[in-house]
Amino acid sequence: MVETIVWTEEGVVMIDQRRLPAEEVYVTCRDYREVAEAIRSMVIRGAPAIGVAAAMGVALGVVRGDAGFEEICRTLASTRPTAVNLFWAIDRMRRLHASLQGKPAGEIRARMVEEAQRIRLEDIAINEAIGRNGAALVPDGKTVLTHCNAGALATAGYGTALGVIRAARAAGKQIDVFADETRPFLQGARLTAWELLHDGIPTTIITDNMAGHFMKAGRIGCVIVGADRIAANGDVANKIGTYSVAVLAKENHVPFYVAAPISTLDLKLPSGDEIPIEQRSPAEVTHVFGVPVAPAGAAVENPAFDVTPNRYVTAIITERGVARPPYGDSLRGLVVG
Repeated sequence: MVETIVWTEEGVVMIDQRRLPAEEVYVTCRDYREVAEAIRSMVIRGAPAIGVAAAMGVALGVVRGDAGFEEICRTLASTRPTAVNLFWAIDRMRRLHASLQGKPAGEIRARMVEEAQRIRLEDIAINEAIGRNGAALVPDGKTVLTHCNAGALATAGYGTALGVIRAARAAGKQIDVFADETRPFLQGARLTAWELLHDGIPTTIITDNMAGHFMKAGRIGCVIVGADRIAANGDVANKIGTYSVAVLAKENHVPFYVAAPISTLDLKLPSGDEIPIEQRSPAEVTHVFGVPVAPAGAAVENPAFDVTPNRYVTAIITERGVARPPYGDSLRGLVVG
């Protein structure tokens, strides 16, 4: 399985997801600013992977000593506003750094690096647990629809939504996958299909506006997606287009599952209305791989995420178990428990 991000003596090494599937190219970030730019420009993407990258960026900044600690944290926190794992990881590194004040500089540097590497390994274990908890929900002999990429590339390894699919296949279930292409950045067509085909899992790419057709035809057994932030009431922010898929699933009586780690929960937000939605460059919509597909001068809106209200979510699969409505109770129970 591809290694999305690793710590090395030279710096933080990550696969450049903008170049897939045509090229498998790795980028070495040698200071925290380069890590921040890699997050901002989507060299690395996916909420759990962004969290790991942020932790490693903080550690790299401390090791290199080329800025004050709070400046390092602020720079990384300013990269992408929606994925709560980014802020969760920075806060975890900040708490450790505060606890180490007064210690020798060498010890502080070593402990920060150890913590970043621990977050990476924990993420892989968490994804495997999500997979085990969700595998039973996947109907045997059916097609699973997924949107965007919530696989190894979106995490430190194994994946959340794709982790459930991998675990279901490992349990012997005969399933295949429909991958929404996921305009405008094509994470489904470029990344999800690439991952699953590498694993030998039968995968079919469909355009985003085909999902309803296949649900109505009875082809889809369930939908499994990831999440970038989940509010206390179970509203889910995920890649733009997820809301449309969820509404179609509800209309066609197809279970709609969200797979995400506990770190993606933001219980401070009562509902999805408070989740900040990142706005990205119009060029992502007007151009495909640098080729213009829209007339110059046309107005463009490009929100990177949408929010799916909890009434469309059948269950939320985490490493600590499966939450079901009412989510205000079940999600808090998983966190507190």
